[in-house]
Formats: sequence, C-alpha cells, structure tokens
Amino acid sequence: MLQRKTPLKTKKPLKAKSSLKAKAPMKSASRPKVSKIRQSARNQACTVGTPHICNGNPETVVLAHLNGAGIGAKHPDWMGAWACSACHALIDGEYVKYGITRDERDLLHYKAILKTQEHLFNMGLLKIAE
Repeated sequence: MLQRKTPLKTKKPLKAKSSLKAKAPMKSASRPKVSKIRQSARNQACTVGTPHICNGNPETVVLAHLNGAGIGAKHPDWMGAWACSACHALIDGEYVKYGITRDERDLLHYKAILKTQEHLFNMGLLKIAE
C-alpha cells in the first residue's frame, strides 16, 4: 500500500462553518407575481363541481387555466376556472381515468370558466371596457 511521506497542505486555511454567510433570499423582481385573479381562487367554492369527482374542499381550490395555449404557455388568467384539486386533475388529463371524453371535459371547463368570470366581475377583478 502506498503511503504519503509528507502530510497534505492547503494553500488557504479552511474557514470555520460559523463564519460562512447565508445566501440572500431571492429578490422579489425575479419571482413571478401572482395576479389578483389567481389569488381570488383561494378558499372559494369549486366552480367545476364535477359530480362524483369534486372533493368540495375550498382549501384546495386554484385557478385552472384553459388548455391549448401551446407548449410552455398559458392562456390569460381571465380564461380560467376555480377548481378543487380533484377537478383540476380531471381538467389536466385524468378525464380518461373516469371514462369522460375530451369534449365532455372541455364542456365542464368552459361552463366553470363562465361561472368564474361572473364571480370575478362581481368582485371587481374583471371589468368590461367601454
């Protein structure tokens, strides 16, 4: 077995762990801002309400965007529906698991988008320009 005749030496002395500085938190400019429409979905009732699938839990409700904007793209927030976690999963592709066709899924989503737009209008987050 090979052995060293002299001990290893470092060019710079090692710093003590306590002297290391913590990384600064991410700047707010680099974080994407969450729109008021997306925030409005928090603790709301699910507007999709798919029978036998909807969990009805307002704590899981988020804005489910309309599909089909393209790879890596989303439709604007006003083209979304408030959906619970179960209904959102259905919209995002689990409709086959429940024996629902794509057209049926799209119809459920479009109806929910219209309901959500009505709520957004009443909340003052969606306005009609004159």
